[in-house]
Amino acid sequence: MKILIDGDGCPVKTETIEIASQYQISVFLITTHDHYSNQADSKYLTTIYIEKGADAVDFEIVKRAKAGDIAITQDYGLAALLLGKKVQVIHQNGFQFTQYNIDQLLTQRYLGQKIRKSGGKTKGPKKYNSENRAAFQKHLHELIQAAI
Repeated sequence: MKILIDGDGCPVKTETIEIASQYQISVFLITTHDHYSNQADSKYLTTIYIEKGADAVDFEIVKRAKAGDIAITQDYGLAALLLGKKVQVIHQNGFQFTQYNIDQLLTQRYLGQKIRKSGGKTKGPKKYNSENRAAFQKHLHELIQAAI
């Protein structure tokens, strides 16, 4: 098992790496060169930089993901692809994407895009807070413990 992070804009990178190291699980942070960091990889972290392009990071994550892995993303489309590969997918807010909720989430995304395309307005996501971070950490621990 490994953990894959959709690194562009992910607010829980540090927490994920800390939790994974407690369980001695490898983490792959996949991001574009736009998010380059001089920070050295740790014993359990490998950073993979991808050329900028439409969904380039998503395609790299799908390519590397195997059944039983855990992925962290806020991208519903990527989550749907990973669920098809039997990957456990968790949102940065701590909820898990499943076969039972992904269709509804994709439909909501589509309807929101349709409203915005026609000139309407939709609410954006709420500001990320400490409760979201705590829920994420709790759920990541639970996913790992269930898998080992």
